[in-house]
Amino acid sequence: MIGYGSPIRGDDAIGPLAADRLERAGVPEGVEVVSRHILTAELVADLVAHDRVVFLDAAVDAAPGEVRCRRIAPDATAISTMAHFLDPRELLAWCETLYGRFPETFLVSAGGASFGYANYSLTPVAEAAIEPMLDRVRRLIDRPAGPRSDPS
Repeated sequence: MIGYGSPIRGDDAIGPLAADRLERAGVPEGVEVVSRHILTAELVADLVAHDRVVFLDAAVDAAPGEVRCRRIAPDATAISTMAHFLDPRELLAWCETLYGRFPETFLVSAGGASFGYANYSLTPVAEAAIEPMLDRVRRLIDRPAGPRSDPS
């Protein structure tokens, strides 16, 4: 599980805060929880070593508090608008290019209400979305992994 988002941009911190809460609650052996403010290229080697990866993030295109879960796949055109961080689909494209495979991957996101400056401070609607996000994550943890992708 990789929770990511800016800790100083209000509801954008929901990804790392949800990941931290999941880790404190405990996860099964073999499940790794990572909390990051940005996604960077060094994650590629870690991603490819797993059968399943779940990203946790805030969504700007969802209603505040709306929780979504969707499977994502490599997409080399999913380039971030900022040069210092990467989109999860771009990371998967690097996995596929460099290693010839990528993990089964999901994005669990929640709509944010405010992305103004606030240090690890969520709006009430974003705070209320954390448990539904974690419920989705727990169901993914309990689900048997799908086949690893191998384009050859």
